[in-house]
Amino acid sequence: MPRPVSRAALLLLAALAAPGQAVAAQEPSAPSVGADPIRPDAPSPRPYLSEATAPDTVAILPAPPASHSAGENADKVMFGATRARQGGARWALAAADVAEGSAAILDNLACVLGTRIDTKRVPTLVTLLDRARVDIANATRAPKVHYRRLRPFVGNDQPICVQRTQKLADSYSYPSGHSSQGWTYALIMASLVPQKATAILQRGRLYGESRVVCGVHWLSDVEAGRTNGAAVYAALQGDAGFRADLEKARAELSRAMAEPSAQPPAETCAREAAAALEPAL
Repeated sequence: MPRPVSRAALLLLAALAAPGQAVAAQEPSAPSVGADPIRPDAPSPRPYLSEATAPDTVAILPAPPASHSAGENADKVMFGATRARQGGARWALAAADVAEGSAAILDNLACVLGTRIDTKRVPTLVTLLDRARVDIANATRAPKVHYRRLRPFVGNDQPICVQRTQKLADSYSYPSGHSSQGWTYALIMASLVPQKATAILQRGRLYGESRVVCGVHWLSDVEAGRTNGAAVYAALQGDAGFRADLEKARAELSRAMAEPSAQPPAETCAREAAAALEPAL
């Protein structure tokens, strides 16, 4: 009978595998880049960045706070303090911010943009965001596997804003993938609609901080996610294909925003406005 593959061997295989490369026993705690994370039955879109042009985020990001350090203590204090937000408006926003991907980010920015964007009207923008999401996943996967940090709710019964699952518990915490994606997308959208850049970037910050309120990430995970997202955005700016798609998306989005469309729910916008006025966390 073949010997079972140990967890250590699984981790080594995952760490050594090239992005998107299948291994015999895939480490479950790193986000997949071989399939679309929003539509797992669909193949992943093609990324913009190659192995040579993608940022080395393991080298760029600092290590997460060490055990018993002031940083780890601050993370634990923040996790405990934000549990008191359960049932409040900020908790509800955190739960709404669990959704990810191009359609979700456009919906999350509806209040900021002043209109709900029909994704069918902006196919180039949707494709751009979907392709960039693969680059973000690649940039997030490497440090997650490298540091293997556990999420804050593991080992306790404190409330979180999503259902507890073994898959979530097994996935690594540092850096936050949602924060990485939210900040990259916010930078992209701010460049497309510069007159609303401040509000877009504010919403991008709140999107990342929702992961702390939700209880599924440490604060330092989210801070690292913003650095991670900024690194991906900088690298994307050096890609000619991305820049060309960005200009097409700019014209496309401008037309879509000028056309009559559904307004975002007033209660949603009020909730977001209230969250923006609260202390960061």
